[in-house]
Amino acid sequence: MPLSTWLKAGTTAAALVLATATAVSAAPAPAPESSVSGAAAVVTLRYDDSRAGGWEAAIAAGVASWNANVDNVKLVEAAPGVRAEIVIVATTGWPQATLGPVRPGRQVRVELGSQAVSQGYDKTRIAAHELGHSLGLPDTKPGPCTQLMSGSSAGTSCVNAVPNATEQARVESAYANGAALKVPTDGRMLVDMP
Repeated sequence: MPLSTWLKAGTTAAALVLATATAVSAAPAPAPESSVSGAAAVVTLRYDDSRAGGWEAAIAAGVASWNANVDNVKLVEAAPGVRAEIVIVATTGWPQATLGPVRPGRQVRVELGSQAVSQGYDKTRIAAHELGHSLGLPDTKPGPCTQLMSGSSAGTSCVNAVPNATEQARVESAYANGAALKVPTDGRMLVDMP
């Protein structure tokens, strides 16, 4: 067989191999399987309690209460130097907080006032209540102890720090599918005094 025939056959074979390889590599890759298929989006909000000396245990308990009772928003402690959405400080006045729902990247303030503690109110209930404001819940005064957002109107004997089903549903609704990303915060400071 002459050399030119071998070259033609070799060139044709190389072109065929190249065309086949290109077609195979151009085929779409299979879609990756999702380990959270069907799961709702969870909004993570960071809190900074570095200026809330004396309230650490109450804040941890309030955060744990919210995290245990709502599914689509989670509160986590901000690492040092990381900007938090919820800034928590200890003050000498009455507890107060910015009404949310706070959005990731935005910021609200919670003031945990010692005046309420000196009046006999429970620190954990105060912390959980004020965090509820950050998550978009207004006061429901007057109200029973079973309503976390009834705040001081439930009296000093009330130590309930767990949001009821209605309060849980309102927070779930505010953060449904990451919706808090679109809902502006009210921006008002709500002062929780009797």
